[in-house]
Amino acid sequence: MVSITVAPAGKKAPSTARGLPYTVQIPGKAYADVTVGDVKTALAAKYPKLYVDRQKLSVAGSKAALESDVKLSAVGVKDGGEVLVKDLGPQIGWKTVFLIEYAGPLFIHPAFYHLPKLFYGQDMQHSQLQKFVYAFVMLHFVKRELETLFVHRFSHGTMPFTNVFKNSAHYHLGSGLAIAAAVYSPTYAAGSSYLAGTIRENPNFLWACAYVWIWAELSNLHTHITTKNLRPPGTRTRAVPRGYGFDGLFSVSFPNYFFELVGWAVIAGMTGSWVASAFAVVAGGQMAVWAAKKHANYKKEFGTEYPRNRKIMIPFIF
Repeated sequence: MVSITVAPAGKKAPSTARGLPYTVQIPGKAYADVTVGDVKTALAAKYPKLYVDRQKLSVAGSKAALESDVKLSAVGVKDGGEVLVKDLGPQIGWKTVFLIEYAGPLFIHPAFYHLPKLFYGQDMQHSQLQKFVYAFVMLHFVKRELETLFVHRFSHGTMPFTNVFKNSAHYHLGSGLAIAAAVYSPTYAAGSSYLAGTIRENPNFLWACAYVWIWAELSNLHTHITTKNLRPPGTRTRAVPRGYGFDGLFSVSFPNYFFELVGWAVIAGMTGSWVASAFAVVAGGQMAVWAAKKHANYKKEFGTEYPRNRKIMIPFIF
């Protein structure tokens, strides 16, 4: 039987485990086979409120979290040794967070589109431009919900519960409330002076934008499926992504972000809305930050195996 003492990482034990330090017993396994996850499970059995996803285990002298699938022997924790625990607070699943984030626009856009009198004080006839944008946004977020359910695999199971509000604001307020309120307003309605006699009334222009948008969305989906197939179910295996978007004409580390940016740029361009343009810039900037960080991690992890000339997110530029 393997014994590991778990002590609080701070000056006092968290409220969810006031009896710390506590020595957990892990029966039925040789020391060489015991993982950090086994320690977490044993600790949660003693302190149910400090469930596995709330625990951050580390070793003395380091704040780095120990991954659950790592063996104790690999991190220098011996039988009878000690690890430190920090309570990460209430957690929520990443998949649940994504579903909540993407659901917001799916309710906000129909409300503004179908109830104009409630928001603008008048009924209106929707222009073809508004109909195209409405279809684009609804299809985009339905796609995102389906990808969350059936395509994405998450490296981490949970995140702090409070993050759901911060993460959702980008989608609910930006691509949801701001764009819906602007684009479904009388300014863009049928017969408005803003549209009259402009290219934004031209069906050929609208369908040209639609073809670019469809290409961007399908390309985005393709890259998500490519990255999914790199990681077998139930594993944390990572590999260098290859194929369409990652190589050839585009050759970027995160073509999924590039294609998504193209999709929002299409909406901004076809409407001429400064609100849609501002969202495309903000969204593109945030994706660029994420991409740059992940690109650096790729290069660090794979070294010379990683393609040297591959850009981060935007072909030939960044």
